[in-house]
Amino acid sequence: MIKVAVAGLGFGRAFVPIYRDHPLVSSVVTADPREGTSLEEVLADPTVDAVHIVTGLHQRADHVVAALEAGKHVASTVPMALSFGDVERILAARERAGTTYMMMETAVYTRAFLYARDLDFGAVTYARGVHTQDMTGWPGYWRDLPPMHYATHAVGPILHLLDRRAAEVTALGGMAVESALVRLAGHDAVVELTRSLHRVARPYEESFAIYGDRLGFEWDRVHVLGDLETRGRKVTTEMIAPPDRPDLLPAEIRAHTSGGHDGSHPHLVHEFVSAVVEGRTPAIDQTRAANWTAVGLAAHVSALRGGVPVAVPPF
Repeated sequence: MIKVAVAGLGFGRAFVPIYRDHPLVSSVVTADPREGTSLEEVLADPTVDAVHIVTGLHQRADHVVAALEAGKHVASTVPMALSFGDVERILAARERAGTTYMMMETAVYTRAFLYARDLDFGAVTYARGVHTQDMTGWPGYWRDLPPMHYATHAVGPILHLLDRRAAEVTALGGMAVESALVRLAGHDAVVELTRSLHRVARPYEESFAIYGDRLGFEWDRVHVLGDLETRGRKVTTEMIAPPDRPDLLPAEIRAHTSGGHDGSHPHLVHEFVSAVVEGRTPAIDQTRAANWTAVGLAAHVSALRGGVPVAVPPF
């Protein structure tokens, strides 16, 4: 069993009861200056095995590096960092520490993703990821954030399902919306991403779509490509409601699938805790986290250059 600290009690507060109830967690402590505790205190505590970093975007890389340097296992909310340099710093600190790092990407543990990963698409030819969210009125640092700097919700499900690394990005846009085409390493599927933060009259949405030569998936529907007709092949569509998946979790935390981000939170906690206890690599380790984050960073560079292709660093 491990002792876990949750640092940052805004969004992080949602994870505290899940850790508390997990059968492999002995106890949970918290760190938040608003609660009179500090991350430094937690990192200095030798009884704390793992830290879940849920602090602000601009402090996150420093906090993750500090936790790794303190010898802790680290879970971190998305994205991994806001610059290529900070991604490299985290990777170097993780290598020195030899501990576990996991990026807690909610989009790859939603009900929709867990449903889609069991489908047989055939040869995948096209994928699309979208994350629209109006951040007007949020804390000021969001106003200056390029949309693609927070793109992991859009790209993560696609790269995870295809089990491929992004190699190059071509993008256009500005501070309201950025759209990109992503070239994958070792796969010829067309991948497009759109991310918006402001001035888009559309409800909040994190979604992905995958299309192959057998099946297509669009969040609430499955398309089946049928036999050849006079011109083209018939496509039939089935509306679906991806089921909850408490069966994938220990009994003690199954009730938490009713929570936020489409039921993903307990799945994230279970994957992180299990990876630490079992001494194995988590599903979203530092290598995947770096690539998924770097897609967005490279896309913004491409947009600033008017759509010039930009390589995603291999990390």
